Amino acid sequence: MAGIDTKAIIDPQAKLSSDVQIGPWSTIGSDVEIGPGTIIGSHVVLKGPTRIGAYNKIHSFSSIGDDPQDKKYQGEKTYLEIGDYNVIREYCTINRGTVQDKGITTIGHYNLLMVGTHIAHDCVIGDNVILVNNVALAGHVKIGNNAILGAYSAVHQFCHIGALSFIAASSMVRQNVLPYILVEGGHEARACGLNKEGLRRNGFTDEVISILRNAYKIIFRKNLTVEQALEELKPLELTSPQVKLMVNALKNSERGIIR
Repeated sequence: MAGIDTKAIIDPQAKLSSDVQIGPWSTIGSDVEIGPGTIIGSHVVLKGPTRIGAYNKIHSFSSIGDDPQDKKYQGEKTYLEIGDYNVIREYCTINRGTVQDKGITTIGHYNLLMVGTHIAHDCVIGDNVILVNNVALAGHVKIGNNAILGAYSAVHQFCHIGALSFIAASSMVRQNVLPYILVEGGHEARACGLNKEGLRRNGFTDEVISILRNAYKIIFRKNLTVEQALEELKPLELTSPQVKLMVNALKNSERGIIR
C-alpha cells in the first residue's frame, strides 16, 4: 500500500483506508481500523479493538488501544474509539475500556493531546479539548468540549471536567469541575473565577458572561449549600442555557465540586 513504510508491521486483518500513512517500525494489530487521511508516525503501537477516524495524526512512540491498567481486567473484549482530526503527540498512552463501565474509551474530534498525555480506561473526551504535556487522566474521567488542562495536571478517577473550563498547570483535580470555570493549580486545586478569556474566544457575548458571573457568585462566593445555590439559580436557569448546563453539572456532581 502507498504511504506505508516497508519496516512497519501490519496485521493482515487490520482495516486501513487506502491513503493511510504509517512510518517505520510501527505495529498495527489485528482488530484496528484506521480511517482516511490518518498519519501514523514511526514506532507507534496500535492495538485493538480500536477504531480511529479520519485525518488524525499520531506521533512517534505513542501506545494506543492497549489493555486497561486495572487489576480487575481479565482479558475481556473492550474498545477504544477515536474520532476525526485529532493530533496525538509523542509518548501518549490511551487505554481501552473495562466491562465494569461501558467497555469503551471514547475520544471525540479536533482534540490536541500533547507529549506524554495518559488517558486511562473508560474515559470520555469531548471535542476541541487540549491536554497539555504530561496530563494524566485516571479511569472513568469525562472531559467536556473545549476544556483545557495545563501541563502535569492529574485528574482523579470518575471526575467530570466541564465544558470550556481551564485547569492550570500542575493541578490535582479530586472533584468535579463545573463548566466555564477557571481552576488554580496546586495539590489542592480551587476555583478562582470564570474562564473569561476562553469564553470570549468561543464567541460568548459580554451579556452571557455577565450572567455566568452572577451564577458563579451564587455557587462559589455566597457560602450556600448546593441545595440553596440551586434554588437561587432557578431564575437564571430559566433564561440562560449556559446557566442550565452549570446547574445540571452541579446536580450530578456525586463527587462534589472544586470550590
